Amino acid sequence: MSSELQTESVATVIGNEAGAPLTLALQPINATASLRDQAYTMLRQAIADADIYRSRDEIRLDERVLSETLGVSRTPVREAMTLLEQEGFLRTVPRRGIYIQRKTKKEIVDMIYMWAALESMAARLATLRASDEDIAALRHMFDNFRDTTPAEHIEEYSDANIAFHQSIVRLSQSQIIVDTMNNLFVHVRAIRKMTIAQSDRASRSIVDHMRIIEALEKRDTELAESLVRQHSVELAAFVEANCDFLD
Repeated sequence: MSSELQTESVATVIGNEAGAPLTLALQPINATASLRDQAYTMLRQAIADADIYRSRDEIRLDERVLSETLGVSRTPVREAMTLLEQEGFLRTVPRRGIYIQRKTKKEIVDMIYMWAALESMAARLATLRASDEDIAALRHMFDNFRDTTPAEHIEEYSDANIAFHQSIVRLSQSQIIVDTMNNLFVHVRAIRKMTIAQSDRASRSIVDHMRIIEALEKRDTELAESLVRQHSVELAAFVEANCDFLD
């Protein structure tokens, strides 16, 4: 396999039961490492990046297409999909195939509440463990939105918003929190991206973010923990009230 082929990004079309197909961004994998592990990592990331809640249509994965896109046999792809099913990202329907597992509204709301609990603890730990430089770097994540409103660049702001929350988790320097949040992230990220443009949530969120950063800079443990928790609790309430498409 040529080096050019190994680095070329490939858009893989995955069939829906109806409506427009979903595209997963994948590329051929490097055979020097575990093929199963690489296939798992790429598929998991592709699912995280995909807009899996844009419609109610079932999203079926084609094992043959995936193996061709990744440049490996079906065995590592099948093994990777088994791991993803065990983690709740995929589900097998007898005689029909393997589908991406989307959560119900109640499941998403419960996930956001768990996210709120873990991220708020991460913020608490960040006030105790993170360096001044790492906390200060949080401010620069929103430099591109100083002279404009988030709504004018909603896609870019959505990415910055997600990166901000991931950064707080990392600043906790707690690997167990990081690992647990990674499993929640696939579905919570998709909902954050969908809701950030609604009801002027983007403008309100950047205000919340600045208050959180100030609390972290002051090493105000209680305030930082409270602000982060409230920020996610408000998202849970918004999803509960407005995201009927999840049912």
